[in-house]
Amino acid sequence: MEWMIKGGPMMIPILLCSVAAFAVIAERIMYLRGIKMNTRKFIGEISFALKRNRADEAIEMCDKSPGPLPRVLKAGILKYDRQKGEIKEAIQDAALHEIPRIEKNIGILATLAQICPLLGLLGTVLGMVEIFQKIQERSAALLPSTPSDLAGGIWQALIATAAGLIVAIPSLTAYNYFVNKVNAIIRDMEISATDLVNILSEKKEE
Repeated sequence: MEWMIKGGPMMIPILLCSVAAFAVIAERIMYLRGIKMNTRKFIGEISFALKRNRADEAIEMCDKSPGPLPRVLKAGILKYDRQKGEIKEAIQDAALHEIPRIEKNIGILATLAQICPLLGLLGTVLGMVEIFQKIQERSAALLPSTPSDLAGGIWQALIATAAGLIVAIPSLTAYNYFVNKVNAIIRDMEISATDLVNILSEKKEE
């Protein structure tokens, strides 16, 4: 609280940004843990069921499994008796609904990582303006300004910049981490969807 008070009014929006960043990071970590699965094992089980002409069993496995991948594959399996183009279209439509869920709120972290240093810089600028205003007032009153007065004021002004960076650095790190995770999940979805289309096409030819 002492730092919050000394950092000036810009510490309040920085604090709110830190709360928002923590909430997004916690929510995304919980979401990613909830959809974590062994993709290769799952697609192998789906392939085994389809090769035995048990589409219902494959659909049931998709229903029981969490995450976007089972829902995307289910959309294709439901069209198992259709043409290859229809199967692909069904998978693509399902993916269009799932990808925004995977990317949800990640952009907020990028925004916070950019805004927080600017808020900190603004807080420092406002602090410096206040310092020079006090110097002017003391000069007008013919009172000397000591180096300790300036150092103390500058130290307080720089707290806002430090606070902005403290929030921005973890936010940017978390953003890059989540972007990499999202790209990996989407890549696995694309590979698994291609495998499914090939399996269904082979079964139809047989």
